[in-house]
Amino acid sequence: MPQITVDYSAPLADSFDRLGFASALHAQVVEIAAARIEACKTQFRRTEDTVVGADPDGHAVVHVTVGLLAGRTDETKARLTEATLELLRRYVKTAGSLALHASAEVRDLDASYRKFED
Repeated sequence: MPQITVDYSAPLADSFDRLGFASALHAQVVEIAAARIEACKTQFRRTEDTVVGADPDGHAVVHVTVGLLAGRTDETKARLTEATLELLRRYVKTAGSLALHASAEVRDLDASYRKFED
């Protein structure tokens, strides 16, 4: 924990500083949600096809999901969500007329969550 997943549109591959974003987000998760830095894990998933509304072209999407162990207040989750969006503004640059649709969600991991480290 935290489990962070970032889905992003393929046209952003060269303009999204993923390493910088993950490092900055991990620092924010530690500061805002009292996580341990060594527990922060981020996976990036590139999506080849993005359609927004009826328009298959000209759009890019980034969606970040942050899963935390239960116990954080709604205020803490909202602060982390806002911080995540601000980091996306800094680490994702769009080229030309590409419209960026960025979103984030901070949620509790299910009570069934378990992990192991080998």
